[in-house]
Amino acid sequence: MKNPTTPRWTRSKSAALTLAFVTGTATLLAACAGVKAPPKEYAQERLDDQIQAPPGHVVALETTAVGLLNYECKANPANAGAIGWVLVSPQAELVDRAGKTVAKYAGPPATWTHMDGSSVVGQQIAIAPRPGATNLAYQLSKGTPGATPGALQNITYIQRIKTKGGQDLSKACSSSDVGDKLTLPYQADYIFWKAA
Repeated sequence: MKNPTTPRWTRSKSAALTLAFVTGTATLLAACAGVKAPPKEYAQERLDDQIQAPPGHVVALETTAVGLLNYECKANPANAGAIGWVLVSPQAELVDRAGKTVAKYAGPPATWTHMDGSSVVGQQIAIAPRPGATNLAYQLSKGTPGATPGALQNITYIQRIKTKGGQDLSKACSSSDVGDKLTLPYQADYIFWKAA
């Protein structure tokens, strides 16, 4: 109910401010609707060609792993038997985007096991360099799911991206160091893909 003692210009000013607020809000919402969300960090066009998931696959699970990589100084069959640091076992916990622990990573062979009991074994098929000499390379692995139904049952590819650490192998490793151990912390995003 209008107060007859309130001056007309006060009511007009109040109505004008309300109109400006409503109009401004509507304009802002319309402008925001036309803005595209930034591409996700695993968007394929942002990754090197060799580690892109093949067409016809969609993201099934996004995770971040934090863990340790255990190396041993020994002859490396993959490097013509040359002595060097060889990865003997990874161990990490994976959390989803909500921060909930959803899986564990161990090996060899590289195996991700979900809390629901499903699992997938990865076989590296490609790597791409990661800036920084002490960061693990980006990686694409072909997935072979286990028999237990669950979140990892239909996984076809696993990408390792956004790596931090895990690769500072500057500690001496020569014939006199054979048998020495080295444990390095690391972090990486593992993106799990399945057929669309």
